[in-house]
Amino acid sequence: MSATHLQPLPGFRDFAPNQYAVRSYLFRSWRSVAARYGFVEWEGPVLEPTELYLKKSGGELPTQLFRFSDQGGRDVSLRPELTASLGRIVAANYLDYNRPFKWFEIGSCFRYEKPQKGRLREFVQFNVDILGEEGPEADAELLALAIDCMRVLGLSASDFVVRVSDREVWLSFARQHGLTSEQIPDFLAAVDKLERDRPEVSEKKLADLGISRECVVNFIQTPPQGISPRYEAVLAELQARGLADYVQLDLSVVRGLAYYTGLVFEIFDKAHSLRAVAGGGRYDGLVSTLTDGSLTMPATGFAMGDAVIAHLIEECPSARARRDAALTPHSCDVYLALAAAEMRPQMLLLASTLRDAGVRVDMPLSSAKLAKQLRHAERLGATYTAIIGSEFPSIELKRMDTRESSRLSLEEVICTLIPHKASN
Repeated sequence: MSATHLQPLPGFRDFAPNQYAVRSYLFRSWRSVAARYGFVEWEGPVLEPTELYLKKSGGELPTQLFRFSDQGGRDVSLRPELTASLGRIVAANYLDYNRPFKWFEIGSCFRYEKPQKGRLREFVQFNVDILGEEGPEADAELLALAIDCMRVLGLSASDFVVRVSDREVWLSFARQHGLTSEQIPDFLAAVDKLERDRPEVSEKKLADLGISRECVVNFIQTPPQGISPRYEAVLAELQARGLADYVQLDLSVVRGLAYYTGLVFEIFDKAHSLRAVAGGGRYDGLVSTLTDGSLTMPATGFAMGDAVIAHLIEECPSARARRDAALTPHSCDVYLALAAAEMRPQMLLLASTLRDAGVRVDMPLSSAKLAKQLRHAERLGATYTAIIGSEFPSIELKRMDTRESSRLSLEEVICTLIPHKASN
């Protein structure tokens, strides 16, 4: 087999222990913030009927599906995002939980698009949603959680900004300029890509709808005072939380998915070196669409991908330092070094005793010189090394950070490593 065939497919990643540790750091950070806000974790299937995504997504998403027929002849797709699955699951279980639903999920998504910096074909998303609450207070709660997810990673208001917009403003703009219901999706898509398209491309898209690019740009740059009462209400909530400095009104944000209905937002790095770190908004009509109108439930949510935030952390010194401190090697509490081969049964019994008490223990699996074992213990980041030799049950216990060592009895070692044993 050639070396090429041993590589992951384009847009997919391997996670060796060092890379997995970074991903786990993100997961721990996300979960800690979600827990502080009273959210509970859920999960959905990786494979769903393709109809679920075609029914509500719009935009480019249907062209990016990993779509195929399974052995039963069903048209299925790997999930490109979680909101559709969430809507389906909530609709099926809405009587079993108290409202509002405050749910979060961390899982892989798949989109067949060109891999590039911050954009992969398989990526992990942190999805946070509130269903069953229609007021601006829910939007503010969600935005505050998103901001705190950035802050807990060591990012500040000088590193990122939350750009907030309101689709209702654009719907009103479109109606005032005579656009029909059939034209509005194309108009919103053109506004959404205004920053990414070349000026002449966006000019033509808008001209085909009877609107000039200049008119749209002027509206974005100088929006009328109080154009979005909902944004003003959310801003007041964030001011009361001390978080208003992180957000700004930016009508250029529209979001590409068709199910968004009101306030939308995206998080960007202030250096403008990356695509959106996170994005979301209100999608009050999704549950109704998925249930063919049998159930209506207001909803708002956002998703943060692991690929972009990982790049931003790497580019921000304070965030990188916080991450590296959290990833300092420390895979075991104590390393049991064997100085006399005949004492291996005693070492194994001590290892089991400590592990039963929750102590993280590592030890040599084959014979090795003591010096090599001590170097290995240091690489593992062990807090202690216990050297078990012919003097057993007398053991040399070494504190690795201070290099201080003491010769202790077996009972004293156990009491040092399992503090609660001392009082038993």
